[in-house]
Order: sequence, then C-alpha cells, then structure tokens
Amino acid sequence: MNDTELRQLVRAKYAQSALGMAKGSACCDDSCCDANGCGDGYAADELASLGLDASASLGCGNPTLLADLRPGEVVLDLGSGAGLDVLLSARRVAPDGHAYGVDMTDEMLAVARANQTKSGLGNATFLKGTIESVPLPDASVDVVISNCVINLAADKGAVLREAFRVLRPDGRFAVADMIALEELTPEAKQRLDLWAGCVAGTISLDAYADELRAAGFDAIDIEVTREVRLEEVEGVIASAYIRARRPSRVEIAAR
Repeated sequence: MNDTELRQLVRAKYAQSALGMAKGSACCDDSCCDANGCGDGYAADELASLGLDASASLGCGNPTLLADLRPGEVVLDLGSGAGLDVLLSARRVAPDGHAYGVDMTDEMLAVARANQTKSGLGNATFLKGTIESVPLPDASVDVVISNCVINLAADKGAVLREAFRVLRPDGRFAVADMIALEELTPEAKQRLDLWAGCVAGTISLDAYADELRAAGFDAIDIEVTREVRLEEVEGVIASAYIRARRPSRVEIAAR
C-alpha cells in the first residue's frame, strides 16, 4: 500500500466518522479511540462550556494537557478532526492567541466549523490540508499538538519535519499518539482495517524518538499512558503522550 492509497483510506474512514457525528452517533465506531476510551482526559465541565461533549473526540488522550498553553500563543493541531482540541486551545490562548486546525477531510472540516459556531470562539481557524504539507508559513506557531493522528501517516518523518518547520524556535511539540510496545506481524501491518484503526501504523517508542531527533527536535519525552494487548493479532500497542521541543536559534547556532 502506497502513500496515496493510505491517504485515501484514512480520508474515507474519517469522512464516515464525520457523517456519523453530524447525525449524532457515538464517536468510537472503529476509530483510533476504540481501545483507549473515547474522550479520555477531558473534563466534562470544560467540554460543556464549549457546547460539546466527548463525542467530539476520536483521539487517544488530551494533548492540550501537555502543552502548557499560555494566553497569546499560536497553536496548530495536526489532523484536527471535529475540532475539540483546537477549540480547547483557542480558549486557553485567548484573548490574543489563535488556534489552527488542519485536516484533509471536508466532512470533518464541516463538523469542526459547526462545533466552532456552537462554542462561540472567534480565535480559531480550520484549514484544509495534509499533515505532511501544512498551509502555514515557517516558524509561525508556538505549539504543535495532535491526537492519535501521526500513526496514520505512512511517512512519519515527513510529518515531524513539517511540525518542526512551522514551529518557532523554542516551540513545543505535545502529542497524544499510539505506539507499538511489541512489534506487529508483517501480515497485520498490511491490514487496511488495522491502519484505519490506529494499529498497523504504530512504531516503537525508540523509533518515534529517533524520528523526532532526525527532524531536529530535542527534549524528547515519551510517556506510555495505557497498554492495549490485541486479541485478533499478535502484538501490544499503547497510547502515549509525546513531548519535544524545537531548539532556540542560539542552540541551533551552537551545534
């Protein structure tokens, strides 16, 4: 399966999820969060203040908890889905900050914009694009977040290099994602349903750290939050919180 085929698969899957959300169905229907507790890590009162609930999440954690967001900062969510993390970020960086979400699925963008209307927040923007090619300038954001999305990319290095590109020096990378604790079989890695379910695309903790390092990040920290032993295939995956930093200009110059 090549990059184009995988992107088409993911787009179709999340378009289906978006249509389900628009009809008011449950979020965790064959999505990344199936094994991880849909909406884990979100306070009900915080969601209610946006006019939303946990059904707006298809993730494996709450990356906004990691990011230490501050008023005035600019945040980017890679693969923003229904917009929950973007809107939470927008509230935390208000009044002068801004939160962007990028997603390649028209149906998800429509749901996200509808959720923004419910929230009443004006300092958020949803952009159409891929996480390998973000439609924002170099060094334009303070924080990059993402929630159970990077594992879906065939070329994770390309995603991490793009995150590094858009971050300002000393910018922060704060992501919830799935990793592999025990390697999956080659057969499992070729299963389309396991790719769409955030299983087949997982890589090991060490491999994830290596990809971050190769992209230029430092201060890398990966914290496993929940292990998932798969019944239908051999292997163990886990949800994880992943933190890293783009070095400052002084640090880069000193290398």
